Amino acid sequence: METKRLTIDDIARELNISKTTVSRAISGKGRIGQETRDKVLRYIKENNYKPSAIAKGLAQSRTFNICFVMPGDYSIVDLPFYQGFLWGISNTASKADYDVIISMVTEKDISQLVRLIENQKVDGIILGRTLEEDKAEEYLLSKEIPFVTAGSSKDASVIQVDNDHRSACRELTLVLLRKKMKKMALVGGNMGYIVNQNRLAGYREAYLEFGAAIDSSLVYLNLVNENDVDKVVDELIEKDVDCIVCMDDYICGCVLGKLRKEHVRIPEDIKVASFYNSILLENSQSVITSLQFNVTEMAAVCCNTLLSQIDKKEVPGKTLLGYEVIIRESTQA
Repeated sequence: METKRLTIDDIARELNISKTTVSRAISGKGRIGQETRDKVLRYIKENNYKPSAIAKGLAQSRTFNICFVMPGDYSIVDLPFYQGFLWGISNTASKADYDVIISMVTEKDISQLVRLIENQKVDGIILGRTLEEDKAEEYLLSKEIPFVTAGSSKDASVIQVDNDHRSACRELTLVLLRKKMKKMALVGGNMGYIVNQNRLAGYREAYLEFGAAIDSSLVYLNLVNENDVDKVVDELIEKDVDCIVCMDDYICGCVLGKLRKEHVRIPEDIKVASFYNSILLENSQSVITSLQFNVTEMAAVCCNTLLSQIDKKEVPGKTLLGYEVIIRESTQA
């Protein structure tokens, strides 16, 4: 038999009751007599009624939308990460009959996010980046809406899902120190990003565990563009460093490009490692020692954690996911 495309309006009209009463019968919430509830449920069963997402939303006071908030100032290098992350969220959300809306914020402008919340367009939020001074995070806390950060937060009250960058960077740095690299440089980007702070902490912990001192003259942070990196690499060549450790794939890509221009051989002249692997590095001429993280796994955990929050289930305050240290040709003797 063909399924009837009934609506809540149709059911209310056929049974001569209000739409509110129909919604209460479907959701099981609110004051309604048992006889009326049974009548509605019997009618639904007999007519193969399947509530739409809108109808379910009305019945449960939900939109069945969640929002993934991307940084509006992301670069083309970041795109593979966010594509993979969005795929992981969408795949997980669809299994729970949720749709995903994308919003963008910058360090100073969170107006898109505010508009979504004020207009009650979503049931929860996944923040795609965490900052030292995070306006989006502060705003969501003030609104008491369910949200999860894809990354660590300084605020312990925030529900967080992150890769264990600190442990990963400590382990990779220890591997390099044990290879007897005495003049090792660290090159990093914006230290306002919590992820970079965790990577730096792991680097420092490795030196402490190894019983060696970090040469502060070989640590370069807050580099924002390729020109900044080029100047640093020139200095590092002059200083005759053994190895350049890059905080992320963008920095590493810039380092590799500059070394190639200067005809510096990897690993014969200078060794190179990255605290984050990506398609960018996999397609480079040199095979780079790096840290591998599972983006889609992180996205799925973020989404499931958020959906549990929306359902008012208890969730862990912070979830740290694993990693893989991949030793490749770029750091071989």
